[in-house]
Amino acid sequence: MHWILLFIAGLFETGWAIGLKYTDGFTKPLPTVLTALSMIISVVLLGLALKHLPVGTGYAVWTGIGTVGTTLLGIWLLGEPATVARLACIGLIVAGIIGLKLAA
Repeated sequence: MHWILLFIAGLFETGWAIGLKYTDGFTKPLPTVLTALSMIISVVLLGLALKHLPVGTGYAVWTGIGTVGTTLLGIWLLGEPATVARLACIGLIVAGIIGLKLAA
């Protein structure tokens, strides 16, 4: 269950990271509120997951999920470049997340 909470927390981290782009410097009320809610949910779920996981593993997986998700959504939604090097680095991050999960 704690790994599921951590995964969901990582998805909400992706949500708030992408949401920051849509807040337009926190001048748009709805995107700002949704981004703030995503931040709160993400940190609360991370805290719950860390009750049962090592903090280094949990934090690394949380940020890894957020990094991969944010990068992929940046490519898909914002037209950021999808170079071979960027995609290879995403693959390395995913491999690291899997490795941390298996080693925990």
